[in-house]
Amino acid sequence: MERHDAPAYPVGLRLAGRRVVVLGGGQVAQRRLPALVSAGADIVVLSPSATPSVEAMAAAGELRWERRAYRDGDLAEAWYALIATTDPVANAAASAEAEARRVWCVRSDDADAATAWTPATGRTEGVTVAVLTGRDPRRSAAVRDAVVAGLRDGTLVAPQHRARTPGVALVGGGPGDPDLITVRGRRLLAEADVVIADRLGPRDLLDELPPHVQVIDAAKIPYGRAMAQEAINEALIEHAKAGKAVVRLKGGDPYVFGRGMEEAEALAEAGIPFTVVPGISSSISVPGAAGIPVTHRGVAHEFTVVSGHVAPDDPRSLVDWTALAKLRGTLVLLMAVERVGAIADTLVAGGRSAGTPVAVIQEGTTAAQRRVDATLATVARTVAEEGIRPPAVIVVGEVVTVGPAAADRA
Repeated sequence: MERHDAPAYPVGLRLAGRRVVVLGGGQVAQRRLPALVSAGADIVVLSPSATPSVEAMAAAGELRWERRAYRDGDLAEAWYALIATTDPVANAAASAEAEARRVWCVRSDDADAATAWTPATGRTEGVTVAVLTGRDPRRSAAVRDAVVAGLRDGTLVAPQHRARTPGVALVGGGPGDPDLITVRGRRLLAEADVVIADRLGPRDLLDELPPHVQVIDAAKIPYGRAMAQEAINEALIEHAKAGKAVVRLKGGDPYVFGRGMEEAEALAEAGIPFTVVPGISSSISVPGAAGIPVTHRGVAHEFTVVSGHVAPDDPRSLVDWTALAKLRGTLVLLMAVERVGAIADTLVAGGRSAGTPVAVIQEGTTAAQRRVDATLATVARTVAEEGIRPPAVIVVGEVVTVGPAAADRA
């Protein structure tokens, strides 16, 4: 078998603290350098010029950059070399030096002349996936992406053989579309023994869970003499103490009107290990899905997110509605459908114009999403006439009138 026809022998190089020489500071080096930095290599880049990203890595002290071309002897004491200049003569000379010094060498311009190939590499939760397909780098990348994506979202099952530590993950499921949960959240769901889910969580994800996973609807936990949240806390603690990996799947983000901190405090008090996985909040994502930016240059420099689950005149309210009425930016109301009339009246009474545009987005990011537009003066009547029901996000402010979506509705 000819040497160039032999398959590559896969191996993982441990480069921490070891000299690595990179010739060239262009796009190829820019792509390869972050992995070398992460590996802890002692990197020197030899190149008269470099991309801004490579220059920034040098400025941050992640590598040394010598602003010059390659010279014979530059690979002395190197363990690994990446040759990626646009000068074929320099590349050939450096490759010959690497061969003479027995330094493993990758060449971006001529894979056949190299002594090493760079695999398509991906990492997830302590696993490194490296794929080599010889001279077909696009296929290598495609296979890499498929494997990493499967490991991350749980569609590629690879059970851990080391003992798992029982505990609870408070996972924000996002606004409703199952594709909008974070990669980490989806992976934890795939590894769970018990899932305690809110009705506003991405329900479609529950259908993908293996048959052995116990799915509990938080709304149907028997409360007895306990309050609903107390009963949920007790269920989390009970299953975790039984040695289960528990996911508390919540809509949006656990800490945005999600009572996630109450659950975290209860778990900490019970000595249960837990982790918090942030989620995409509906306060930003739902307006975005409906074509509304919560901020826009020249229109709104701030946005405020407010819970409308209690009316402005309710003594339990913690919101300074008078102060909100005086703000010029965007106001995003969650859980406010039933009290939108009282809220609109309070804002107008506090100085906000009755003609301020308002958009109401029901079941945002899902197949049932719909948007209706009004003003502060008409929003209560519009919500009633259109039959709007929770969950819905209400956006108040001039941002409602900007963008292609607004133009199409005009």
